Amino acid sequence: MRTLPFVMLLLGAMALSVAMLSNSDASTRHHSPTAAGTPANSHAGAAHHDPAPPGAQPDQRIVLHRNAGSDKAVLVSVGIPFAPGVLDDPRMLRILDAHGAEVPAAVQTTLKWHFKDGSVRAVRVQFDAQLDTDESTFYFAFGKPRTLDLAPWPYAKGLVAGDQGLLVPTVVATLTPEWLCQSLIAGPQQPAAPNEPYANYVSTQFDWARDLPVKDSTAWLFDRPTTLYKAYIRTGRFDYLQAAILSYHFYMKYIRRDGLPMSPSCAGGWSYGGKPCDVKYVYIEPILLALALTGDDSAHDARMVDDMATLWANGGWSGEPGPYTGAGQYFTERLAGLGLLETVSAYELTGEAHDLTRVRERIDWLYAHQQNNPDGLGNDGSWRNSWNLHENDSWKPETDVRGTSPWMTENIIDGLWHAWLVTGDKRIPEMITGFGRYLEHYGWISPDLIVKPHDWRDPCTGPDGLIGWYWSSAHATTKALEAIQDSEGWYSDSHNVELALPIAAAYYFERDPKQSAALKHRFDELVSSYDSACAANSKTLRRFNWNNRGTGVAQWLIRQPAGSGEPQSSTKHETP
Repeated sequence: MRTLPFVMLLLGAMALSVAMLSNSDASTRHHSPTAAGTPANSHAGAAHHDPAPPGAQPDQRIVLHRNAGSDKAVLVSVGIPFAPGVLDDPRMLRILDAHGAEVPAAVQTTLKWHFKDGSVRAVRVQFDAQLDTDESTFYFAFGKPRTLDLAPWPYAKGLVAGDQGLLVPTVVATLTPEWLCQSLIAGPQQPAAPNEPYANYVSTQFDWARDLPVKDSTAWLFDRPTTLYKAYIRTGRFDYLQAAILSYHFYMKYIRRDGLPMSPSCAGGWSYGGKPCDVKYVYIEPILLALALTGDDSAHDARMVDDMATLWANGGWSGEPGPYTGAGQYFTERLAGLGLLETVSAYELTGEAHDLTRVRERIDWLYAHQQNNPDGLGNDGSWRNSWNLHENDSWKPETDVRGTSPWMTENIIDGLWHAWLVTGDKRIPEMITGFGRYLEHYGWISPDLIVKPHDWRDPCTGPDGLIGWYWSSAHATTKALEAIQDSEGWYSDSHNVELALPIAAAYYFERDPKQSAALKHRFDELVSSYDSACAANSKTLRRFNWNNRGTGVAQWLIRQPAGSGEPQSSTKHETP
């Protein structure tokens, strides 16, 4: 018997998105817009729109944008995601033109909330349209059965030749950020408000990150397609979605489709730049988002997803992952976090029991590592490991610095957050608040240490900008940490932006008022890191990804009541 996960995490989000009246039938549930305002910096695709016609809702607008080709008659494929419980039957979904008249459409379910209530999570809608200008407006509505059906076609039929020999859609359809955020397709999100500092930061970065990176394979590290899809979700910007689609097709073009999902063949690995067995380049989350947001199923199949998830389970070049059992064991926060995140994404796509088992295993490993570190130094809230081995050096226990990378641990928090959305595992809030307290006490460099010759701060953050340790520790001496900072950590404040996620996530779960206040103050201090001069730094192309892939949700988390993420009545380790 299926038990709903304790997703009272959605205390705010679900109240906004579920059990509202339909636009045309009081018996059908409906999203209502948030009061967060319009997207920041939405110049590329947020043209003025007329009021919605009778029978339609403003947040259910579909705007078609010409993406390639010049034909007026176009085939439209669009993904529409839904929050749990909003749509049970795809036959109840209709497409309306700008005047409110129904148009023939094909509607196919692509995702279900199999780990919640079994309702529809996303559909692919297809219809014919006449694109007389570069934009055309339609709407979707539900509450009445569709009366005009259309035979569906393969998604690839609507693709034409684009950049880098890739196939791209002739027309790209965007939805409103209000609807996208409330759909929970990327977890709860807050639509970007006008002049929001973080949204402005992303927009400024996009000025240099827009072009498809084809000469630097590391520009894809930390998952460029997902970063762009999530930027689109908060803003509804066409140019973000356009770049996400192109990046997704480029990324998927190089996924290896032959062999076994283990070294040396590494089916499911990313072969671009000769990295098929390097699992830190294997991303399943963009498949989930592409399917939900565009309806694109042309670049993957069930076997590919399973190969990618199995390659993570086998570890590729990094060796088979497992529990942390000794102080001399290799560990990186990036591999642990990305491994959990991609395993969760696989389960969201497939609903397969073995994928859920892998998710639970990784949660078990992280919990044991944090709570009972085998080095015998106790639980300080971090996933403490060896500096020597972290940097691929020989282990020298007599001189090793036991600690953790604050910015890389953001990957663990991102993975835990998504795992909590899916499983409701009660241990996850405990892990997140534990690291939040660690980060507050040991993650940041005291201003009195930032003096010549140790002025490690990037001038773009200002004279009072925060800077985190490149390698932090609750046990090492300041001298040892300074030596590492001098060697590797100059301008480690370039990672401040993603550190907003562990701060905000800890705030969301933290029940101690003093700790909550400290986290909120720290989050507010990070605003200086959104300075346009920091955003304009394009020296490292993958910075766009590491800053933004998971941190957008921080803008939602920090706006919730402190400690509201873990209801008192929740039971431990609930399972679907």
